[in-house]
Amino acid sequence: MQVQAKLRHYRMAPRKARLVTDMIKGMDVEKAINTLQVTPKKCAPAIRKLVESAVANADQRGDMDIDSLYISCAFVDEGPTMRRFQPRAMGRATRINKRSSHITVILDDERY
Repeated sequence: MQVQAKLRHYRMAPRKARLVTDMIKGMDVEKAINTLQVTPKKCAPAIRKLVESAVANADQRGDMDIDSLYISCAFVDEGPTMRRFQPRAMGRATRINKRSSHITVILDDERY
């Protein structure tokens, strides 16, 4: 049985968040949480909280063994981009893209 948790509209570029989610794919939940606690990336605390939320979802469901959970899938999709403009020389302007991410973590209790 699978259980998932989603974090939407997180203000970080997906390319940067994928570095952290790729690191924890396939790990046991306890090991992933410990790894995320010592990871120096900005999105690591948010992803740790997301993993803990998925564990709470599995606990609420009631039919899953929490001690045997592992991260079967973790991926980052691109969210909406805010476009801002910065003034430049000679009356010009440059567009700045402020990207956001949708992060999904899927836990499973049985390995195939």
